[in-house]
Amino acid sequence: MKKTLLIDDELLAQAKAACNAATDTETIRRGLEALVRHAAYQRLRELRGSEPRASDVPRRRPKSATKRKVA
Repeated sequence: MKKTLLIDDELLAQAKAACNAATDTETIRRGLEALVRHAAYQRLRELRGSEPRASDVPRRRPKSATKRKVA
């Protein structure tokens, strides 16, 4: 999807260098992905301690008693 954005050239150049992006589009995409990840992390942090009586979620597979041999 095409969008027209007004972005400071110096800021875009710094962002491009910081994330080693090849194009301006890749720089913007990586920045937006980082913003979404950060927002999800913040929401997760806000939940910490909100369920004091919560118990651990059981694993799907029990821990094996013996080590596997690597072929």
